[in-house]
Amino acid sequence: MPPRSTPTARQTRLGTELRRMREHSGLGIQEAADLLGVGRSLITNIELAKFGVSEERVRTLAANYTYPDEPYVDALAAMARERKGGWWEEYRGSLAAGGLDLAELEHHARSLSTVQILHIPGLLQTEDYARAILSEAVPAWSSTELRRRLSHRLRRRDILDRADPPPCTFVIHEAALRTRFGNRSVLLTQLDHVLEASERTNITVRAIPLDTNGFPVAGVSLIYATGPVPQLDTVQLDAAYGSAFLDAETQLVNHRGILERTAKVALSPKDSRDFIRNIIHHT
Repeated sequence: MPPRSTPTARQTRLGTELRRMREHSGLGIQEAADLLGVGRSLITNIELAKFGVSEERVRTLAANYTYPDEPYVDALAAMARERKGGWWEEYRGSLAAGGLDLAELEHHARSLSTVQILHIPGLLQTEDYARAILSEAVPAWSSTELRRRLSHRLRRRDILDRADPPPCTFVIHEAALRTRFGNRSVLLTQLDHVLEASERTNITVRAIPLDTNGFPVAGVSLIYATGPVPQLDTVQLDAAYGSAFLDAETQLVNHRGILERTAKVALSPKDSRDFIRNIIHHT
């Protein structure tokens, strides 16, 4: 099997977790290779996600490392069973890998929590609002590129319509609720859509008013995706160069703290709906 040229974020994560599992066991690469009966380069390439790994090999590695966390090993084995990507693979080669990795992250998440400062969360965007945001790109995209990116963004919303949609909490700053992407009509339709979505049993919307005292994610938008076990949670941050994915233990702990502190300054779901209705009334 030829090595992967550009592993996905999820494939890279599996390799990273296998390395962490080995390191927690106190074994070096050569020792791990000797236990498996392979050359050390294979262990290195698996951990760098240059080569795929089977479910059976994941379990063999866990046994060799005498790793005791069975739910964690089961979750890694399930990741190894994935042999093909989802709908986002249709866009590979035409969109940046970060956008595809985000769609895959949302698809597999057990739950999602997001804080958005400057725009409505992507999963709640209407078509016209999303088009208006994407049209602000510098340099501007061609009409073909714009349609492709818009199609990708709208398809991400499908997770909310699944038979088993993930619980989602959207914390949205007032700046995002008031900033017009497109004209007034586009914004009002978008806010109505947020209100409608907030009535779903799996969706919680909470607003942060402008006159709230400071909170730790000011200026940064983030998504916290929970995995099948806490060790496999992931944080996604928007950055000027694209998406950044964080999964180190300290990073996860810190961002859980950020979400908890941000939740303390956000309005309740009911008060948030009233707050958004008031914005609609005065826009």
